Amino acid sequence: MTWIKTVPDEAAGGRLKVLYDRIRSPDGQIDNIMRAHSLRPHTMDGHMALYKQVLHHASNSLPKWLLEAVGLYVSVLNKCAYCADHHFTGMARLIGDEARAKAIRKACDADNPAAAFEGRELAAMIYARALTMHADGLREADIAQLRDAGLDDGEILELNQVTAYFAYANRTVLGLGVTTEGEVLGLSPGDNSDPENWSHD
Repeated sequence: MTWIKTVPDEAAGGRLKVLYDRIRSPDGQIDNIMRAHSLRPHTMDGHMALYKQVLHHASNSLPKWLLEAVGLYVSVLNKCAYCADHHFTGMARLIGDEARAKAIRKACDADNPAAAFEGRELAAMIYARALTMHADGLREADIAQLRDAGLDDGEILELNQVTAYFAYANRTVLGLGVTTEGEVLGLSPGDNSDPENWSHD
């Protein structure tokens, strides 16, 4: 599951038990990326709060499926199969169109977002790629291009934060050897209206 020790459910106490209970899916699953934090529950708390606020908040105006697609693309670019597989599955469920979801996955895997996106969605993916691969090369003109494509500044911030979050999540997974062993893929918080509701379904 990971290259470091993790605390099993039956040994969890105190703050860790509270967190385990908060993020557990209805069938009892705790995603391995979160379980990897179990020796330092405060970092699990911080990770889950960031994830929930950035990707699953009611105030976001970009569609959740597009934010998941950005996460998929960033994870592919970072060669993080764990996050790519999880967020592809979540994105596909949100889209509800198997052919469209597969086309997006194929385009991301080929590093060719123009094969599956256009307009502001394509602009979002181009920015996510630049921020992931060449962050030091970004300029104010790149933000102007996003505006020209139809994104407002709040949406640009959402895009920036989702891309940055996945850089963190990918490196957590890759640096600790987190696998999907024993997991059901694509579970995510269902209640966007409550920042404190971390339950996955």
